Amino acid sequence: MANQEVKLLGVRESPFSKRVEIALKMKGVEYENVEEDLSTKSPELLKYNPIHKKVPVFLHNGKPIVESLVILEYIDETWKSGTPLLPQDPLERATSRFWAKFIDDKLLPAAVKFVGSKGGEQDVEEIVELLSKLENELKDKKFFGGESIGLVDIVGSIIALWIDVIQEAVGVEIFTKEKHPKLFKWSEDFMDCSIIKETLPPRADLLAFWQNRLHPSTTSG
Repeated sequence: MANQEVKLLGVRESPFSKRVEIALKMKGVEYENVEEDLSTKSPELLKYNPIHKKVPVFLHNGKPIVESLVILEYIDETWKSGTPLLPQDPLERATSRFWAKFIDDKLLPAAVKFVGSKGGEQDVEEIVELLSKLENELKDKKFFGGESIGLVDIVGSIIALWIDVIQEAVGVEIFTKEKHPKLFKWSEDFMDCSIIKETLPPRADLLAFWQNRLHPSTTSG
């Protein structure tokens, strides 16, 4: 599609921002990436997302779209080139949407509680059980999308990188090869993809970011 102005307002450490970047790269869409500082939100961010005042904000020819799951579907429907994010079959599309929402509505709140309690036993049990449900859904497929990365895989990047990093920062294991062998293999295959490698922040940088958030007194000079 010619003469398309595409801009993304995001944050480097945000899994929601990175979802959108992965989708754009999978579709071969050129875009301008604007790094936001959420401690001093820019006038552009407040203008284009006045309700939630958060990232990501996706601008297509000056028109804003917010909420990462909505943005991902918009990208898939607007750019037909590259890898489809959602399957063509209506039932499979509905199933993909269900599991993407499951990650955002169930797993993410559980991860927030896990961080807040710094690995409280009840919160560990909850997140391990939720990861097991995703493992059962993955079955013997390479990716949730089959042989190629799709919507659920992109949304699941929070498992492959962020949850892996957070459990190390907290010091309590919740996602391991022993507990979730299929999901763990999926995360290795996902993180080994070239687009994923070039888009997600380096693990060491993200770990330092979370260690500083969780243990600021021990990481500051």
